[in-house]
Amino acid sequence: MHQQKRQPELVEGNLPVFVFPTELIFYADDQSTHKQVLTLYNPYEFALKFKVLCTTPNKYVVVDAAGAVKPQCCVDIVIRHRDVRSCHYGVTDKFRLQVSEQSQRKALGRKEVVATLLPSAKEQQKEEEEKRIKEHLTESLFFEQSFQPGKSLLCPCRQCPDFLLYRDQGLGSSQ
Repeated sequence: MHQQKRQPELVEGNLPVFVFPTELIFYADDQSTHKQVLTLYNPYEFALKFKVLCTTPNKYVVVDAAGAVKPQCCVDIVIRHRDVRSCHYGVTDKFRLQVSEQSQRKALGRKEVVATLLPSAKEQQKEEEEKRIKEHLTESLFFEQSFQPGKSLLCPCRQCPDFLLYRDQGLGSSQ
């Protein structure tokens, strides 16, 4: 008997959604970041339809907020920040991408993407650089303290070669 190949039943909300990036960072002082692109991938053998929802739709313009993705293809979704004011600095907004099968209404999967407006790209880079320098200095200080002669409590392993050396010398001289 020839059995017909059936597609497994897709459970509502459990289908993995592949979108990149998973975080959007907009910088108030860099207008080139006010428009960003999300790429939605469809690795499946069936077409998907999608819808983009947002927690604060008055702050963003989503070009093609709904549409379809062919099987094993991708689609770019343009998101533009349109309310760049200091009162929005540091506020995290969320976008939700919901996908469903082309012929169905129920959402098969969803993915959230966070979006944040920061005052300055240069300021953010400066903070990250300061953090890296601080971490490096902390690691260097620990390293120096750990391997100073006479600091045996911080690194007991340092004593092992000395102990073995003295032990072997002691054994050699007593025989």
